[in-house]
Amino acid sequence: MSRFTRTLAAVALAVTAATGTVGWASGSSQRAVTGPPPGSAAWRADGVLGRELPDPAHATPEHVHSFFEGLTASERQALLERHPLVVGNLDGAPLELRYRANAHALRASPEPRYARLAGPGRQILAFDPRGRGQVAEVFGDLRSALHVSVVVPGSDIDAGTFDRRGDVYGTPAGMAKSLHTATGPRHAVVAWAGYTTPVGLGLDAASGGLAEAGAVRLTRFTAGLAADELPPPVVFCHSYGSVVCGLAASGLGAKDLVVLGSPGMRADDVAGLRTGARVWAAKDATDWIDDVPHVRVAGLGHGADPADEEFGARRVPAEDARGHTGYFAPGTDSLRAFAAIAEGASR
Repeated sequence: MSRFTRTLAAVALAVTAATGTVGWASGSSQRAVTGPPPGSAAWRADGVLGRELPDPAHATPEHVHSFFEGLTASERQALLERHPLVVGNLDGAPLELRYRANAHALRASPEPRYARLAGPGRQILAFDPRGRGQVAEVFGDLRSALHVSVVVPGSDIDAGTFDRRGDVYGTPAGMAKSLHTATGPRHAVVAWAGYTTPVGLGLDAASGGLAEAGAVRLTRFTAGLAADELPPPVVFCHSYGSVVCGLAASGLGAKDLVVLGSPGMRADDVAGLRTGARVWAAKDATDWIDDVPHVRVAGLGHGADPADEEFGARRVPAEDARGHTGYFAPGTDSLRAFAAIAEGASR
């Protein structure tokens, strides 16, 4: 694309977003959920153990992990029962304890939309009911896994749409389940909907505010996995989720970073991501994301297309995928490639 064409596209994008025309008005502005887990004030004030508890706002996942390592089983259980929303969302806390804490919190929730998440056998690694709700779920045995993947979704995802029955492979749960099925038994996948996503095609989707807040949360989440001595993850980032991953890339500790249907990563090329991970990109010919101008102007737009050769990412075949949410559909070449990347076979 020539400089003149890029400039025209950038102006069009800015005007479109600013005036609310051509569908951008269909989005509604969202306020990012940030900061420590709900109930943190009561946690800080609790003297049940006769000692200070790690501050959820400032303690590193490594500190949290060390703290819980020093507790007895009964002390851990006491904290779970008194502060399930803190324990369940505290990166660095033991996996099994977080599963139990979130099951407890979900069962106690008056919100009927969370009933499915409280079902037997589900491994909910994070549950934050604030705003539209945030969830992370594990498929497979994360504790014994030789390979770990994390799926980061894009717009219109929250606790209510996390595992919706329609457009399954556009949901974090659907993508993660499909990847887990396509890989071996020693592979675990985390569906991570741990940030406030844009709704519709409004200014939130064209700007980076929600992605910046999400990047902080994603970086902390993967640091929690590392503190629990789990393998470095392969991170799959769909649509607006790739903006989150682009901003978080340097701090994720990922061995591979895979973006699909990306509007851009807020970087000009792979070097601009400042990551040691291998970077992969997939985009099928029928994905509407290809119509989005890959530019940045006045804070709007997300920059270069990761699927362009000039970006420097390794290309993932996606001839069999259909539309914006078909990359994880069973039988597609993209899913086969994702599974190979997740298990390290493409190294």
